[in-house]
Amino acid sequence: MADSSPGLYRGEMKEQRRNGYGRYIYSNSFFQYEGEWKEGKKHGHGKLLFKDGSYYEGEFMDGEIVGNGFRYWAHTGNTYSGQFLYGELNGHGVMQYKDGKKYEGNFCYGIQEGHGRLTDKDGQQYEGSFYKAKRHGGGKMRFKNGDEYEGDWVLDQRQGHGVLHCADGTFYEGQWRNDTFNGQGSIIHCSGVIYDGQWLNGYPAVQPQKMVILGPEVIDTVPGSAHTFHIQLQDEEGEVTECESGRLLEISAGIRDGELLASSKNSLYKIMELLGRQVLESPFGFEYISYPLMAPTSESPELQVSASSAGKSLLAQLELQVPKGDTEPEFESTPTDSARNTLSNEDGMEDNVHCNSCSQRVEHGSAIFINIILATPPTDVLLAMQLDDAQEVLSPRKMKKRKDKIHVEKLATSQELLMPTRVGGRYYFHLPGKM
Repeated sequence: MADSSPGLYRGEMKEQRRNGYGRYIYSNSFFQYEGEWKEGKKHGHGKLLFKDGSYYEGEFMDGEIVGNGFRYWAHTGNTYSGQFLYGELNGHGVMQYKDGKKYEGNFCYGIQEGHGRLTDKDGQQYEGSFYKAKRHGGGKMRFKNGDEYEGDWVLDQRQGHGVLHCADGTFYEGQWRNDTFNGQGSIIHCSGVIYDGQWLNGYPAVQPQKMVILGPEVIDTVPGSAHTFHIQLQDEEGEVTECESGRLLEISAGIRDGELLASSKNSLYKIMELLGRQVLESPFGFEYISYPLMAPTSESPELQVSASSAGKSLLAQLELQVPKGDTEPEFESTPTDSARNTLSNEDGMEDNVHCNSCSQRVEHGSAIFINIILATPPTDVLLAMQLDDAQEVLSPRKMKKRKDKIHVEKLATSQELLMPTRVGGRYYFHLPGKM
């Protein structure tokens, strides 16, 4: 009991003063020191224990904790190994937290300040400048989703100039404010879309709101005739959004539902279903059946058939109808925390394009589709074209019989029945008599 009494010292002495190695229990009994002494003061290597189980072990100088040492906090389970000054964490050190977080770097009177590396419990890591335990100044951050940011920080938020490399391949370089894109910046989205311009609170300051097809609203054409289409991405004021590039646009053709002629007794979709053709849903609110497009090749000269040469009959003319309400479809703008999805060009369109030139990427707000050609109608479409002469309601059995007897060569001159409707960069074919 005497060895643990408050105020008791056991150890070496010199001139009635503690000197050398000894053990001392403070009068309040909360502290206990065991180690080296010099002229009555803790000096050299020693261990200071606390009643709650915490302790410090390391260097002492003139009675103070100064130098390198190890500190353990019993109530948190955290540990620190590094430099101390007058009992405070000061200089370079490593703080290991019980929850798995770790900081290695500079401390200033107990606070993370200067250069350091912080790894949180999820494995995210920041290395750079700290101020008052916050990321502040230049630094690099690796996020748990694989994204990496390198640039300026202000009080734990990305602010100033910075570069973001996303795990999905998206890349942004430019200005930041309040942890999001703000100011002049350039992004290359993983989809290929490029935006180089002003940002406001994480969004492009200028966003395309509509896609406009330049030229007349109605184009006369026949299969085999080549056409060139000019597309623009425009804002609400009708200005071309030249700051955007890379958005992938596709042009395709489809037959809309309706009677073959006003006098026909058969629905086109009924015929197509009997033939096993799949009906698709367009992004514009109506159903259609795909129709092939093609591009001229070096082996075969491109066909340039004028609409007037097809004759005056209804079955000898195609009209590319462009309803005003469909020429400028609105772009959907969806906010995201990193503005990545804002620039995605995924639109849910089914791929029924059959030529390489039917897909084009926007350059500075514009795209050109050169020499797009309507292919020869498929067999089932040609069969449907014969039904105007039949004037009867066909059963599946009759339909099969008609299908077996069809000859594409015989009907090659009648391939002008279809009438495609242009809707926001895509052409959907409908039949005369029903829009």
